[in-house]
Formats: sequence, structure tokens, C-alpha cells
Amino acid sequence: MTSTRPPITLDDVRDAAARLKGVAHRTPVLRSRTLDRIVGAETLLKCENFQRVGAFKFRGAYNAASRLTSEQLARGIAAYSSGNHAQAVALAARELGTSAVIVMPEDTPRSKRAATEGYGAEIVTYDRYTGDREAIGEALAAERGLALIPPYEHPHVMAGQGTAALELLEEAGELDAVLVPVGGGGLIAGSATALKGLRPGIRVIGVEPETGDDTKRSLEAGRRIEISVSRTIADGQAAPTPGELTFSVNRRLVDGIVLVSDDEIRAAMRFAFERLKIVVEPSGATPLAALLAGRVDRLPRRVGVIVSGGNIDTGRFAELCGEAG
Repeated sequence: MTSTRPPITLDDVRDAAARLKGVAHRTPVLRSRTLDRIVGAETLLKCENFQRVGAFKFRGAYNAASRLTSEQLARGIAAYSSGNHAQAVALAARELGTSAVIVMPEDTPRSKRAATEGYGAEIVTYDRYTGDREAIGEALAAERGLALIPPYEHPHVMAGQGTAALELLEEAGELDAVLVPVGGGGLIAGSATALKGLRPGIRVIGVEPETGDDTKRSLEAGRRIEISVSRTIADGQAAPTPGELTFSVNRRLVDGIVLVSDDEIRAAMRFAFERLKIVVEPSGATPLAALLAGRVDRLPRRVGVIVSGGNIDTGRFAELCGEAG
């Protein structure tokens, strides 16, 4: 008899929260009267740019890595990532006393590569436009006998990411909707599991860059759609297709996907810096961009936003936010 149990449940997210207590930061929830006035709703920002490694990814990476056996930890961990998951796995490995080897695109922002190396990881590069990072990572892990922790296609990773939304609800109380950035789908899968588990009527809305709308197309088609590798400033959302596990969750729990342009992302980054006094990377700014650009239909009274990260070097930040866009 085939099991109908979903890949993760609310209990899995709660278990991850217990495991992360005292290890991951409980990040702040910020408010802005100016933002509320502009968008016409009470808006609460869960600021994962203040998380360890500067992004939500540490939650899932540590939750997964901490469950490895002593034998697996002795051999080491492998991962593939455009940047934030790389840093998260590298730090998790260091915290657990093991080593990490990370497959990263050649064009990864310098700050993300330097931070990953700073946590002690070995880096193997590839061309994101011609190479298959999953195949490269799986082959590397098999060759070296390493435990592979993917960036989103893993139940423990998804459950760990969902703890950000769990904390948001605990602090914010009643919310009518939550906006979440979507790349491979792990953050929104974990978030939707937590949010719908505690508030069945809440709307969970994903946000993708216009040129990286693989999840939107997939939800509309009812099956996973593959697109060309997205060329967008939101490099953390450049997955060509949703994960199989993440999509199985998101097709049940996510209420819709909205799209934002690179110019709208730049405007949101500038707003966050000038009005909220925080630095947000392009992928982390997409939900804020969706609000500021009026992309959400029937905007409810109280809205949560997962600001997923703030990893961007000063030169790139100045380049993007200095444009009139």
C-alpha cells in the first residue's frame, strides 16, 4: 500500500525548531509605518538577513547535517549551491566538527565564495549555463564517500527552512498572508507546511523573478516545468525547475505565485536600505518588491514577508542600488 504521508509535516518543522534552538539565530521581525502606508496593509518582515551566514539557509543545512551519523560526519559533507546554501553547509560542518566540499558556479559573487572558504570548505567550480550541478555534486559525493546535503530537495532541509515561518507566526500572531521568495522551493515548502499547519486559512504566496518563473508555470500546469537557466539579478532564484519533493508540497499548499522584474527588485533593495536601514540581497528582496509594485491581488490586512537573506558584496550592492532603474 502506497503511503500518502507528505515529505514533511508540522511536527517535522517543530522538531527542527527544537534542534536549532541556541544554534540558529531567532531573527527579528521588523515593522515600518512608511511601508504600511505605501502598500496599504500591516506588514511584518521576518529578517533572515540577520541569520547566521546572512540567510535562512543555515536553518535547513544544520538541521540536516546534525542528523548524520558519526560515521558520516567523520567522512564529511558535500553540497552544491549558488552561494547561501554553500555558506550554510560550510558553517554547519564546522559547528559539527567535520569537513565540507561545495560545488559552486564560477560566477558566484565573490563575497559568497570568500565566506564559504572562510568557514573552511573546499570549493569545486562549474559553469552554471552548461554544467549540471546536481550531477557534479552527486558524482563528487560518491567518489569521496561524502554525505550530500542538497539545497532544497531534502525533507530535513525543508523542515529546517520552515522554522523561519514558525517563528514569524509566534511573534506576529494572526496573519492573513505570507509572501515567500521561491527558488528551488525549499523555503516556501517548509514555510507553507508550518503556516497552513497552524493557520489553515492563511494565504501563502510565492514570489519569483520574471525570467525565473519555473514554479509559477509548474503550478499552473500541474506538473514540473523546466525553463532555461534564468538570467536575473536574483541569482539565488535561478533554479530551472522546482524540486520533485518541494513541488509535491507546494502544489498542495501554495496559493499562488507572483512575478517581479529586476528593476522592481532594485527598487525594493533601495527602499530597504534607505527606509528600513537594512541590506537585502536581490533574492531576499523579491517579496518586498512584490508588495511595493502592487503585484498581490486582494492584499489582506496583515501580511508577513520572509526576507530570505542579505549576502551581497558592497560593490554589487552599490552597482544595483545606484541605478535609477
